[in-house]
Formats: sequence, structure tokens, C-alpha cells
Amino acid sequence: MRSSIALLTASSLVAFAAPAMAAEAGEAMAASTAATANAAESDEKIVVEGQRETYGARNISSATKTNTPLRNVPQAVSVISASQIEDQQLRSIGEALYFVPGASVGTGEGNRDQIVLRGNSSTADFFIDGIRDDTQYIRDFYNVERMEVLKGPNAMIFGRGGGGGIINRVTKRSTLHSNRQLLTSGDGFGGLRFTGDFDQPLGDNVGLRINGLYEHGDSFRHHVDLKRFAVNPTLGVMAGPDTRIDLGYEYLHDRRTADRGVPSLSGKPLEGFDRTFFGDPDDSNVKADVHLATLATEHQFADGLTLRNRTMAGDYDKFYQNIFGNGLSPANPLNPSEIGTQVVMNAYNNDTERQNLFSQTDLIWENRLAGIDQTMLFGFEVGIQKSRNRRETGSFAGGDNRFELTGPTIDANLTFAPIASDANNRTRATVAAAYVQDQIRFSQMFEMVVGLRFDSFNLNVDDLRPQVNREFSRRDNLWSPRIGLIFKPGDNTSLYASYSRSYLPQSGDQFSGLDVNTESLKPERFDNYELGAKWEPVQGLLATAAVYQLDRANTRVANPDSSGTFLLSGEQRTRGVELGLERNINDDWQISAGYAWQKAEVTKATTACPSGDCKLPLVPRHSLSLWTRYDVLDSLGFGLGVIARSKSYASIGNRVELPGYARVDGAIYYKLLDGIEAQLNVENILNVDYFPSANGDNNIAPGAPRSIKGTVRFGL
Repeated sequence: MRSSIALLTASSLVAFAAPAMAAEAGEAMAASTAATANAAESDEKIVVEGQRETYGARNISSATKTNTPLRNVPQAVSVISASQIEDQQLRSIGEALYFVPGASVGTGEGNRDQIVLRGNSSTADFFIDGIRDDTQYIRDFYNVERMEVLKGPNAMIFGRGGGGGIINRVTKRSTLHSNRQLLTSGDGFGGLRFTGDFDQPLGDNVGLRINGLYEHGDSFRHHVDLKRFAVNPTLGVMAGPDTRIDLGYEYLHDRRTADRGVPSLSGKPLEGFDRTFFGDPDDSNVKADVHLATLATEHQFADGLTLRNRTMAGDYDKFYQNIFGNGLSPANPLNPSEIGTQVVMNAYNNDTERQNLFSQTDLIWENRLAGIDQTMLFGFEVGIQKSRNRRETGSFAGGDNRFELTGPTIDANLTFAPIASDANNRTRATVAAAYVQDQIRFSQMFEMVVGLRFDSFNLNVDDLRPQVNREFSRRDNLWSPRIGLIFKPGDNTSLYASYSRSYLPQSGDQFSGLDVNTESLKPERFDNYELGAKWEPVQGLLATAAVYQLDRANTRVANPDSSGTFLLSGEQRTRGVELGLERNINDDWQISAGYAWQKAEVTKATTACPSGDCKLPLVPRHSLSLWTRYDVLDSLGFGLGVIARSKSYASIGNRVELPGYARVDGAIYYKLLDGIEAQLNVENILNVDYFPSANGDNNIAPGAPRSIKGTVRFGL
């Protein structure tokens, strides 16, 4: 496997190494090496000498594939910067999403990142510097410059999926300047974490940056822990005043307990068992090894032309096994009133190996045609994904899978073997896409963004189960339009209206299987209509508002003729309002705040909601978040945060309700010596009991009690 990734990477670099640059690293080049190095960070962070980096971002390139002021992007975008990640000690996408309006997080069965954006759940809408990173694992922030959350369908930029939005991580690269930082952290549960960021010039035109991580963590949940380490070296080369090349490699090794939380009782999460592990923790584990190799190049020609390419090869090896509580049952089947006295346990394991190779090439032309300023984008993407999926079901010795509620942490005697419904397949997915976009600036007051993308997506599934033993395939030709109109009545204000569409093939976001029913069905379709405003009331502060309607069509419903086939008559609709406030009020005051009102429901019956009147899971009607830092002195600062959410449902069946809650966090920052800073974060200061997320009615995640994290930062 490791040799195959090396060959894959080498061949990809030869095949796709054109004089180009990554979409997310697409900043304007300057004539000199020093100027270019500074410009390279222009859309990633705004730093003033002697001043902390601000929250948020002024410019991004992920939303349009061009370096565009965030105020001129006609869609809702939230940015969690590296400084906010450090100030809050955020370590995962799930932790950060609580501070993004309109976003929720799923527990992902304790083994993967799972997001809910505008009512739509996904395990695949993740990207690194604009390149798809869709395998199921839990990502870390040790090498992240910022996390971008782009709301609504984004197929014109990112391709299939992304119906509710996408998560893009912008990674750190060499600045061609010297900078070294070491962080050491500990928490009240005995966890330790070390990260390092070393940026070193190797000459006038070459720089090496290495980010590293080691963590040994424990949890407030009994028997739940993790061990992981990662390293990410990147080499930046200025191959001339107008050409930059970046080479990178990342390895992540992650081992953790697969914790699926607690079951429900009488339509509510089970109380009094927040720290109790339901299942067998010794045999419930997650193993992930991720290798990513990247080549990014960019060359700027005369006459406003820029050519760039980003190629990424990935090798993912993921295994998880879980023995977990799947509900409560009566000890005496003849007396249902005794429900809740025993726990029903289930068990299975899943093994996935995947190799990805994606390459994107963009040509950007800044021009003035017919007296109108424009930024035109022409691009194409090619990619291939090969996967091997295997699943086995666990059988309990003696066939009895019920255990007393008084002792739900068990040492089980199980046998794992495949059953008829367990996946056993090989998949091969290929994509070839072309897209064009024009950002037209009619005047200082009026702009338009219009684009169209075509994807040819081909999926072949070799189903190796003995009772099937055949190949299925489907080809989807997807046209994804996008249009946005922007009106700027003043230098600090913009209003926009936009429409966008995305598709998801019926094989699902992980395309892990096909059958005679799904290989011929039309893709699911997502249509988003949005009105919004962006306003800078003071320099450096950005306030945003968006009103949207997102329709999801072509969801499956069982055929009423009892044939076992499906019809595509199901529909969902999410309507919402999102308000955001981010960046800095002044040099000493940083803020990230948001509020969302959402109504997400099934409007036509689906297989998961035959009645056709269900509320979508993990979508609270009201959600509020705030994090702010204020520095009272150059050496002393304070942070305060609030997360509040109204009730939501654990699953689309709406049988179990997650109660609303409010959590208060805080932090203290102190500069000990020149180059040495310390901070103390306290989460859930009021020690409230809450259940923030779930993966179905009987895998509900309890929120952590009052938690303390301490960090010391060394500038070397």
C-alpha cells in the first residue's frame, strides 16, 4: 500500500506538473521574492507588525477560485482563522462548527467527521485547499491557516455533493521567512498535546515549513481516549519572479475509542449516564492512517493572465469496530412497563481503503473588455478514486445481546463475520469536469458573478458478496450553474442575490455501493435561492446577513407497488436566516458571533419519512454563538464565549428530542516573557448538563462537564 502511494504520487506529479498554482494559494504575485512571499499570504491573513492576527478573513479564493474580497462574494461564508482556533483551543471541525451560524455537527458514530449544513448531513463535503478530501476520518487543525464554511450548493466550484455547503481547510505553507512556534497543552482529564510550526528559509528563493502534532488524550467519558501524531512538511520555491512551486506531504496516524454515546428513554436522552460507556470499550476502536502528497504551481504571465494547478494524491486506510448500545428493552417481554431495565447491544466493523488522485488547472484572465472590468476563469478537473470496502457483523456468544442497565460497560465475547447485507465491494469513481466563470464589474456599484460547470461522473461497483457477485455502474452528466448579482451602495456595504445548484448521485456521498435500484436513478438535486448583505460598520469588522431557501429533490421513496424498487418523489426544504459578525472591532478586540433561524423539514414523503411531515434531524430552530477576545494590556487578555441552541431531533423519525441548552466558556491570556505566552481555557463554566449531538435515536453524545485546558506557546 505504501509503495503504491509513492508510485501514484510520483506519476501524478509528472503527469500534472504544469506551471500553475493551487486555487487556495492563488494570491497576486509581486516582482520581487520578498514581495511575492508577502503577497502569498494576502488572502489568508492580515497581519500588522506588532499586532495579533485578526479573526476571520478579508479575502478568500475558495468561493470563486480567484482572490476576491469576502464582501464581494454573493453567498454566506464563515471563516474560523488560526488565531481563533488558538484562542479557543479548537482541535477539530466539530468543535469549530458550534461557532458557525446555520451549522451543526453529527457524532459520526465516534469515528468520522459529520456535518449538517442548512439541514443537509454529509460525511464527504470536506476539502483541503480546494481539493476533495472525502474519506471518513477525524481531521485535526495542527496545520490549518483557517477553516472556511461555504453555505449552500457549491458544485460550480467543488463539483458533486455540497448540497448544504462545504468545509474547506486552508493549510499552512512556507512564507519564505523565518518563524518558529511550539505549543504544549494539557487538560483536566489528563490529556497532553504538543504542536510545532517551524518555517525556515533555505535561501533567497526557497523555504521549508514543517508542522507537527503529537497528542495523547483522555475524556470525561470513561474508557474513551485517543493517541495521534501527524507531520506536514511543505517546500516553497520561487522559480523566478512570477512563478512559485509548493510541494507538500502529510501523514496522520490516529487511534481512538469509538464512542457512540448513550441511548434514549421515553423520547429523551438517558439521564445519569453521561460518563458511562455503553458497550465494550476494549474492542471498540478506530484506526486511521492518511497520506497526502500535493504539488501546487502558479505562473503569472503578462496582460493579466495567471495559470495555476494543484494536484493531490491521497492514500487512506481506515478501520473501525464498535460494540455499542442500540436501545433499551424490557427485561420481561410480557411486561413492557419495565422498559429501560436492559440495554440492547449491537456490533460490527468496517474496513475502507481508498486512493485518490485529483488535479485542477485554472486559467485566470484579468481584463477590460468593451469598457467593462472582468475576471474570467477557465478550468478543468480530473480525478480518480479507488476504494475497497468490507463490513462484518458481530454475533454475541449464546446469541443474547441484552445486558443489564446497571452494568452497560461490558467485556463481550463476540465473533465477527459477514452477513448477507454487509458490504464487500470494490469501487472506482472517475470525474472529468470543465467550468467557466466571469466576475463582471459593470461599475463601482454593480457586479455579477456567473458560472457553469459540467461534470462527467462515472462510478463502477464490483459487488463481491456471494449472493450478488456482479458489477454495477452509473454515469452522471451534471450541469451546475451559479449566478450572483451584487449591489454596492457604499464603499463599506454590499447587497446580493444568488442562485446555485448541486447534484448528488444516488450512490450516496461515499458512493460505497450500487444495486439494481440505484444504478439508474437520477441524482438528487439541490437548489438554493439566497438574498444577503455584508457591511463593514467600522474598518476591520464584517457584519453579514443572509435569507435563503434550499430545496432538495429526487430523494428516494419506496414504490407503493411492493416491488422493492424506489421512486424519486421525495423532497426536503430548508428555510433560514443567518446573521454573522466577525474579525475585529479595534486593535484589541476580536469577535466571532452568529445567529441562525432555520426551518428544515420533509415536504414530500421519503423512505426515511413515509408520513412526509418530519423535521430534519440536528437542526435547531434557533442557534446562537459568540466568542470574543479583548486585550486589556499588551500582556493580558480575556476571552468569553456562549453557545445556545433550541431543541432538535436526534433522527428524521422525530421520536427522540435533544433538549435546548446554553453553554458559557471563558479564557485568560498572559504574556509571561518575550516570546512566551500562556493561556487558560475553561469550557462549560456553569457545568450545565446537555446533549449537543447524536447519530440516531440511541447514539446520543453527552456534552462535557466543566473542562480546563492550559497552553503555553513558545516563539523560538
